[in-house]
Amino acid sequence: MKKVLIINGHPDNESFCFALHAAYKKGALSKGYEVQEIILSEMDFNPILQHGYRKRTDQETDLIEAWTKLQQAEHIVWIYPTWWASPPALMKGFIERVFLPGFAFQYQDKSPFPIKLLKGKTSEIISTMDSPVWYYKWIVKDIGGHMIRHSIGKFCGIKNIRTTYLAVVKRSTPDRREKWIRKVEYLAMR
Repeated sequence: MKKVLIINGHPDNESFCFALHAAYKKGALSKGYEVQEIILSEMDFNPILQHGYRKRTDQETDLIEAWTKLQQAEHIVWIYPTWWASPPALMKGFIERVFLPGFAFQYQDKSPFPIKLLKGKTSEIISTMDSPVWYYKWIVKDIGGHMIRHSIGKFCGIKNIRTTYLAVVKRSTPDRREKWIRKVEYLAMR
């Protein structure tokens, strides 16, 4: 049974990202996958890496539980809005507090390349935005997607298999949003 972890990075529980989250979960469960969730807005943790990498900041209970879910997952689904060309600050803080040396990767003496401790996992990104997708990809240069896929995922050994951008949300109709919800449910079943 495939183990799927959905990480919802939207800080507002009433956002469209939560409808997408529910749709993905529904699709994954319909295929018999085991689904776990990390909902950042419901977690209690300090998103600031207080001492950088100089000194380890004690992890709160919610971060320890999140780390356990990440270790168990085979496929990680990042769902978040794109704000100012990247994920929300809450999601960036979560990443900084959880994807740590010794957990997600290990530095090596005399090598710029880390040991990838999350090797073998896959991921996908589902992100909403208010800019046209073409503008985000070609003018803005896909900053947030690149960060999740390469700067974090590839660095730690996670292979991204798909990125889905849904836009323009602020001008979307209820019918268009419903089509996006069905699309995301379908993606989970593939």
